[in-house]
Amino acid sequence: MKYKNLLLPCVILLIFSGCSTRKRELRNQSKLVQEGKLWSALWQQRAAEYKALCFQAYNVAQLRLNESLKSKGSRPLAVITDIDETVLDNSPNAVSQALKDKDFEQQAWYEWTGKASCDTVPGAPAFFKYAESKGVEVFYITNRDQKEQEATLQNLKRYNLPFADEKHLLLRQSASAKEPRRQQVLKTYDVVLLIGDNLSDFSSAFDKLYEDERMKVTQQQASSFGGRFIVVPNATYGDWEGSLFRYNYQLSRGEKERIIKNLLRKE
Repeated sequence: MKYKNLLLPCVILLIFSGCSTRKRELRNQSKLVQEGKLWSALWQQRAAEYKALCFQAYNVAQLRLNESLKSKGSRPLAVITDIDETVLDNSPNAVSQALKDKDFEQQAWYEWTGKASCDTVPGAPAFFKYAESKGVEVFYITNRDQKEQEATLQNLKRYNLPFADEKHLLLRQSASAKEPRRQQVLKTYDVVLLIGDNLSDFSSAFDKLYEDERMKVTQQQASSFGGRFIVVPNATYGDWEGSLFRYNYQLSRGEKERIIKNLLRKE
């Protein structure tokens, strides 16, 4: 009887100990995604190579713009650009979220953009001011929401970016696809360049494709990159990430980690 009385507390202790160990394992298991966000943001904020790639992108953009100016037709010229991670740098928000052990949150994003305190992407202000000086209009097509309009314009004006007005800022309305907004600009303007960090910034041919399909279409469009399409680096987020998870944004971090590990090539 004495040993039976001791058995129950021991069993309960083992159960709780096992639960505690399991919780620690789950916490450790789901760190890969958040730590990846920190490393990506660290590269964006501190690597001279990131800055060099941005300068390279905008240097090529200026070369292509100059070529277009030589063969200008009767229609006015325009450049279409994305905003986030193309013109404005949101890496501080990614860092703050990761340090809180959180992924993207819409409300936290609204609070961040509402501050209108984003820095600029290297090379962006100089290029867009140069375009303006050559009589080329700039249209900002972004998937920021309509409620972010005022703060976004304020942020663009903070760096004296040209065409920071309601006409040239085309925000998301009911859908995230940018093609209808691009077509709206194309009705009046000869769009000579599209600039962005996400392939869907350039053509609807890239919209919501899975990884293999994105690779295939990118190969087909190879001659456009560095020509009409100018890509700015962004290792933190984008459709490249969503495509790996087949755009299932309800996956847990543990599920995302398993997918990432299975996709990575190993020795």
